[in-house]
Amino acid sequence: MSHKNPSPLEAGIHRFIDQMGKATVWIGLVMIALVAVNVLLRYAFSFGSVWAQELEWHLLAALILLGMSYALQRGDNVRVDLFYANFSARKKFIVDVVSVLLMFVIALYFIKLSLAYVGQSYSILEASPDPGGIPYRWMVKALIPLGFGLVALQSVGELLRLFRQRANAGEGRHV
Repeated sequence: MSHKNPSPLEAGIHRFIDQMGKATVWIGLVMIALVAVNVLLRYAFSFGSVWAQELEWHLLAALILLGMSYALQRGDNVRVDLFYANFSARKKFIVDVVSVLLMFVIALYFIKLSLAYVGQSYSILEASPDPGGIPYRWMVKALIPLGFGLVALQSVGELLRLFRQRANAGEGRHV
């Protein structure tokens, strides 16, 4: 039995995280345009908007929280390869699995912690304390469990990939 192709679950997770990453690119572009417009209005016309400035950091939060899983999927995260590069395939596999499991547990922990935080914000319909600021602050806070949920999902996809690749490597030795 060949395990060379990803399972439907692994492929589905990969596609979903990939689509979230592509959507995050658009958030980045909107944020860049918003910052440019805000700077132009402030310095050229002495006009500023609290709402527009708050939207900048709301978009930044969305960019980071929704983009974390995509960065992990693409391997764009920071890691130290000083020792890892010299490990055997078996040791690399163990380090990778332990790392992904830790990432999964930490993501679940952040979800657990943030749900009460978001719930409290929603229950009081928290809004910006600044006049003219953005209402519904709970919405940006809700990105925390969503973002870490995506990291947890990416962790599952990564574990599936690691075990599939390990099985493929084992098949190659027995041929």
